[in-house]
Amino acid sequence: MTSMADIRTDRLVLRRWMQADREPFARINSDGAVMEFMPGPLSTEESNQMVDRIEAHFERYGFGLWAAELQRSAEFIGYIGLASPRFEAAFMPCVEIGWRLAREYWQRGLATEGASAVVRHAFEVLELPGLVSFTVPANVRSRRVMEKLGMTHDPREDFDHPLLPPGHRLRRHVLYRLERSGWAG
Repeated sequence: MTSMADIRTDRLVLRRWMQADREPFARINSDGAVMEFMPGPLSTEESNQMVDRIEAHFERYGFGLWAAELQRSAEFIGYIGLASPRFEAAFMPCVEIGWRLAREYWQRGLATEGASAVVRHAFEVLELPGLVSFTVPANVRSRRVMEKLGMTHDPREDFDHPLLPPGHRLRRHVLYRLERSGWAG
Protein backbone atom coordinates (compact mmCIF):
# COMPACT_ATOMS: atom_id res chain seq x y z
CA MET A 1 0.00 0.00 0.00
CA THR A 2 1.27 3.48 -0.77
CA SER A 3 0.34 6.89 0.54
CA MET A 4 1.49 10.24 -0.78
CA ALA A 5 -0.12 12.22 2.06
CA ASP A 6 1.83 14.66 4.19
CA ILE A 7 2.94 13.50 7.62
CA ARG A 8 2.41 15.99 10.45
CA THR A 9 3.93 16.06 13.91
CA ASP A 10 3.72 18.65 16.68
CA ARG A 11 6.42 20.77 15.03
CA LEU A 12 6.97 19.40 11.52
CA VAL A 13 5.30 18.84 8.19
CA LEU A 14 6.87 16.11 6.06
CA ARG A 15 5.76 16.65 2.48
CA ARG A 16 6.67 16.22 -1.15
CA TRP A 17 9.41 18.46 -2.50
CA MET A 18 8.84 21.88 -4.07
CA GLN A 19 11.09 23.81 -6.42
CA ALA A 20 11.73 26.33 -3.62
CA ASP A 21 13.36 23.56 -1.53
CA ARG A 22 16.27 23.11 -3.91
CA GLU A 23 18.28 26.18 -2.92
CA PRO A 24 18.15 25.65 0.87
CA PHE A 25 18.79 21.92 0.32
CA ALA A 26 21.92 22.78 -1.68
CA ARG A 27 23.09 24.94 1.24
CA ILE A 28 22.54 22.05 3.65
CA ASN A 29 24.42 19.64 1.35
CA SER A 30 27.37 22.04 1.06
CA ASP A 31 27.80 22.30 4.85
CA GLY A 32 30.88 20.31 5.88
CA ALA A 33 29.44 19.59 9.35
CA VAL A 34 26.18 18.20 7.92
CA MET A 35 28.13 16.09 5.43
CA GLU A 36 30.82 14.96 7.91
CA PHE A 37 29.84 11.30 7.62
CA MET A 38 29.16 11.37 3.88
CA PRO A 39 31.90 11.14 1.21
CA GLY A 40 31.87 14.93 0.88
CA PRO A 41 29.78 18.06 0.40
CA LEU A 42 27.58 18.19 -2.69
CA SER A 43 27.67 20.83 -5.40
CA THR A 44 24.41 22.56 -6.29
CA GLU A 45 24.14 20.34 -9.35
CA GLU A 46 24.69 17.16 -7.29
CA SER A 47 22.16 18.35 -4.72
CA ASN A 48 19.58 18.98 -7.46
CA GLN A 49 20.26 15.52 -8.91
CA MET A 50 19.57 14.07 -5.45
CA VAL A 51 16.19 15.86 -5.32
CA ASP A 52 15.41 14.44 -8.78
CA ARG A 53 16.26 10.92 -7.52
CA ILE A 54 14.10 11.46 -4.41
CA GLU A 55 11.13 12.55 -6.54
CA ALA A 56 11.62 9.58 -8.91
CA HIS A 57 11.66 7.28 -5.83
CA PHE A 58 8.29 8.72 -4.71
CA GLU A 59 6.85 8.06 -8.15
CA ARG A 60 8.18 4.51 -8.22
CA TYR A 61 7.43 3.40 -4.64
CA GLY A 62 4.80 5.81 -3.31
CA PHE A 63 7.07 6.87 -0.45
CA GLY A 64 10.43 8.52 -0.08
CA LEU A 65 12.53 11.10 1.71
CA TRP A 66 9.94 13.74 2.60
CA ALA A 67 10.96 17.40 2.63
CA ALA A 68 10.82 18.54 6.26
CA GLU A 69 9.51 21.96 7.15
CA LEU A 70 8.69 23.66 10.42
CA GLN A 71 4.93 23.91 10.93
CA ARG A 72 5.06 27.41 12.42
CA SER A 73 7.13 29.09 9.70
CA ALA A 74 6.92 26.64 6.76
CA GLU A 75 10.74 26.86 6.65
CA PHE A 76 12.45 23.99 4.81
CA ILE A 77 14.98 22.34 7.16
CA GLY A 78 16.01 19.11 5.37
CA TYR A 79 14.50 15.68 4.88
CA ILE A 80 13.22 12.75 6.92
CA GLY A 81 11.88 9.63 5.29
CA LEU A 82 12.24 6.27 3.62
CA ALA A 83 14.36 5.00 0.76
CA SER A 84 15.19 1.80 -1.03
CA PRO A 85 19.02 1.67 -1.02
CA ARG A 86 20.73 1.79 -4.42
CA PHE A 87 23.34 -0.87 -3.70
CA GLU A 88 23.48 -4.59 -2.96
CA ALA A 89 24.19 -5.91 0.54
CA ALA A 90 23.45 -8.98 2.65
CA PHE A 91 20.47 -7.28 4.33
CA MET A 92 18.66 -6.49 1.05
CA PRO A 93 15.93 -6.07 0.03
CA CYS A 94 15.00 -3.47 2.62
CA VAL A 95 13.65 -0.01 3.23
CA GLU A 96 15.92 2.47 4.99
CA ILE A 97 14.81 5.28 7.27
CA GLY A 98 17.02 8.35 7.16
CA TRP A 99 17.26 12.07 7.81
CA ARG A 100 19.39 15.10 7.01
CA LEU A 101 18.67 18.40 8.74
CA ALA A 102 20.29 21.81 8.56
CA ARG A 103 22.84 22.15 11.35
CA GLU A 104 20.94 24.95 13.12
CA TYR A 105 18.11 22.47 13.77
CA TRP A 106 20.23 19.77 15.41
CA GLN A 107 19.79 18.78 19.05
CA ARG A 108 16.17 19.91 19.21
CA GLY A 109 14.63 16.44 18.88
CA LEU A 110 13.32 17.22 15.39
CA ALA A 111 14.97 14.23 13.68
CA THR A 112 13.58 11.87 16.31
CA GLU A 113 10.12 13.49 16.18
CA GLY A 114 9.93 13.28 12.40
CA ALA A 115 11.47 9.81 12.18
CA SER A 116 9.04 8.47 14.81
CA ALA A 117 6.15 9.65 12.63
CA VAL A 118 7.79 8.07 9.58
CA VAL A 119 8.14 4.74 11.44
CA ARG A 120 4.43 4.87 12.33
CA HIS A 121 3.59 5.62 8.66
CA ALA A 122 5.86 2.79 7.45
CA PHE A 123 4.24 0.22 9.72
CA GLU A 124 0.62 1.38 9.94
CA VAL A 125 0.00 2.82 6.46
CA LEU A 126 2.58 1.19 4.19
CA GLU A 127 2.54 -2.05 6.23
CA LEU A 128 6.26 -2.60 5.73
CA PRO A 129 7.62 -5.61 7.66
CA GLY A 130 10.70 -3.77 8.92
CA LEU A 131 13.11 -0.88 8.51
CA VAL A 132 16.87 -0.51 8.58
CA SER A 133 19.15 2.43 9.12
CA PHE A 134 22.90 2.60 8.78
CA THR A 135 25.77 4.98 9.23
CA VAL A 136 29.44 5.02 10.12
CA PRO A 137 30.30 3.97 13.71
CA ALA A 138 31.42 7.51 14.65
CA ASN A 139 28.07 9.13 13.77
CA VAL A 140 26.86 9.21 17.36
CA ARG A 141 24.05 11.73 16.73
CA SER A 142 22.34 9.57 14.11
CA ARG A 143 22.94 6.40 16.11
CA ARG A 144 21.22 8.05 19.07
CA VAL A 145 18.17 8.80 16.90
CA MET A 146 18.13 5.17 15.72
CA GLU A 147 18.17 3.97 19.34
CA LYS A 148 15.41 6.41 20.36
CA LEU A 149 13.28 4.92 17.57
CA GLY A 150 13.72 1.49 19.19
CA MET A 151 16.09 0.22 16.50
CA THR A 152 18.63 -2.39 17.53
CA HIS A 153 22.21 -2.93 16.44
CA ASP A 154 23.79 -6.36 16.01
CA PRO A 155 27.55 -5.93 15.38
CA ARG A 156 27.50 -9.17 13.32
CA GLU A 157 25.51 -7.26 10.67
CA ASP A 158 27.96 -4.36 10.32
CA PHE A 159 29.19 -4.08 6.74
CA ASP A 160 31.54 -2.36 4.34
CA HIS A 161 29.54 0.06 2.18
CA PRO A 162 29.89 -1.29 -1.38
CA LEU A 163 29.80 2.19 -2.99
CA LEU A 164 32.96 3.24 -1.14
CA PRO A 165 36.40 1.89 -2.08
CA PRO A 166 38.45 -0.35 0.22
CA GLY A 167 40.40 1.74 2.69
CA HIS A 168 37.96 4.69 2.55
CA ARG A 169 37.57 6.28 6.00
CA LEU A 170 33.76 5.91 5.83
CA ARG A 171 33.51 2.43 4.35
CA ARG A 172 32.62 0.56 7.56
CA HIS A 173 28.94 0.93 8.53
CA VAL A 174 26.79 -0.14 11.46
CA LEU A 175 23.34 -1.53 10.69
CA TYR A 176 20.27 -0.96 12.86
CA ARG A 177 16.94 -2.74 12.47
CA LEU A 178 13.35 -2.29 13.59
CA GLU A 179 10.76 -4.96 12.82
CA ARG A 180 7.06 -4.12 12.72
CA SER A 181 6.36 -7.18 14.87
CA GLY A 182 8.62 -5.83 17.62
CA TRP A 183 7.60 -2.18 17.32
CA ALA A 184 6.13 -0.69 20.47
CA GLY A 185 4.12 1.90 18.45
